[in-house]
Amino acid sequence: MARFLHAIILGLVGAGIIHIAVLLMVPAYSQRDAWSALSELSNYNNVTRLDRPGAEPVIGSIDPLFNVVGCRFDLSDGVVRLLGGGKIPYWSMSVYNRAGQNIFSVNDSSTSGSSFDFVIATPAQMIELRNTMPADFDRSIFVEADIDEGIVVVRAFTPDESWEETIATYLAGLACTSQE
Repeated sequence: MARFLHAIILGLVGAGIIHIAVLLMVPAYSQRDAWSALSELSNYNNVTRLDRPGAEPVIGSIDPLFNVVGCRFDLSDGVVRLLGGGKIPYWSMSVYNRAGQNIFSVNDSSTSGSSFDFVIATPAQMIELRNTMPADFDRSIFVEADIDEGIVVVRAFTPDESWEETIATYLAGLACTSQE
């Protein structure tokens, strides 16, 4: 009887370990990740609404108080610059690698009220930028990312319905461009 009980306990522990391992591997083997969903909607360097009003969101569940846009980029084409203008109550920006791991995040309160102007570059591109800094990058915030491809996600807080048009205009005005 003791051997039987021991075998059952070992079986349950083994099944638990396998179950946890499979759950941890699901994102790596998933075919419907954020990268795939966004690539169906737009090409590289296109700002695309991810919350799509009146439709199923592109990525997971999205807080209804936030409007969300995303932009896929490829750093092998050159550095990526994100520009935006205007003033809204709150925004946040995150850079994700192709696997969906967050590699950089920032929000408006941590940028000291500066405009929305970010440059994403690989370490090698960053060295070259430091040697030959373009004049129009003088107010940019630089993000060094050791990746080839990624996604930038910008979230904008919408306090109430009266802000909806202002937020939508702000997000529609964001530019995601590749520059050599």
